[in-house]
Amino acid sequence: MAKYRKKPVIIEAFLYDGDLMNRKGKYYVPDWAVKAYQEGTMFFRGPELYIKTLEGEHHASVGDYIIQGVQGEIYPCKPDIFEATYEEM
Repeated sequence: MAKYRKKPVIIEAFLYDGDLMNRKGKYYVPDWAVKAYQEGTMFFRGPELYIKTLEGEHHASVGDYIIQGVQGEIYPCKPDIFEATYEEM
């Protein structure tokens, strides 16, 4: 059995706090997240945030990181996995 190491890649992410905009209606997430929301890739079903991915719809919990990957894909990531996998640049 061969062993492999993940190639270093740079991603963008933000910590999801339950909303995407402040009380005045101003977005405080990255532009790519705003675009994904406006295009329906990220959407709310009731109070819950979901993200459409190639694997289907994924639920994003408060405290999850929302990641934009190297090919522009967007997906949620649990904080413990995020912190074990990524470090801030």
